[in-house]
Amino acid sequence: MAEHNIIGERGEAIALSFLQKKAYVILESNWWFQKAEIDIITKFGNQLVIVEVKTRTSEEFESPKEAVTIAKQKRIVKAADAFIQERDIDLECRFDIVSVLLQGNQITIEHIEDAFSAML
Repeated sequence: MAEHNIIGERGEAIALSFLQKKAYVILESNWWFQKAEIDIITKFGNQLVIVEVKTRTSEEFESPKEAVTIAKQKRIVKAADAFIQERDIDLECRFDIVSVLLQGNQITIEHIEDAFSAML
């Protein structure tokens, strides 16, 4: 497996644990619809929360929010709509980004709630 895939999987595992500690109920992870993957699907209170995880080993590049392009957002929203329809979910939906920065033994997590809208 390529190193960037290993780093991404580690970041997603860290994000899952982080969200669970914040009382998010994990419904799915790595859920696919056509060519779009949703990293984490959770329920928090009366909201369905769709989470995109961005893992980095350096702060030199773009911010996690910038890394989730409009095209990526559209794919995530389309996949989220398919998940909602498939499961017949009647909850308000929110799109978050969890940024995981791995630098040696130090882990920094940033949770950006309501990072983008379904109205693109």
